[in-house]
Amino acid sequence: MLKKLLISSALVAAMAAPAIAETTLENVISNGVVVSVQGYDIPVNYHEDGTYAAVAMGSEIPGTWRIEGTSLCTESSMQPGENCTEYPEGKGPGDSFTVAGAMGPTTITINE
Repeated sequence: MLKKLLISSALVAAMAAPAIAETTLENVISNGVVVSVQGYDIPVNYHEDGTYAAVAMGSEIPGTWRIEGTSLCTESSMQPGENCTEYPEGKGPGDSFTVAGAMGPTTITINE
């Protein structure tokens, strides 16, 4: 009887707990970002099928993406060969942070 009561209490507590927060990369993929590098602001939208679309200097740049741990790995015609960049944890919509990108220090702002 006590065992059933403890299990029931644990289930109720688990259901009442807040939802697990999304990771930085989940927020990046679901909301899109603005990548600021070398004086350019480049909007990037990610799609569930592992593709993305960026717009730079008036041209659309398609590419592919995948997540490897805490890194976002991307490839496009403007960036041949896969490049993986580690992202910090705990970032959400509206947050900006700097990563070491293929083109130097890059500021990422997660769309709200």
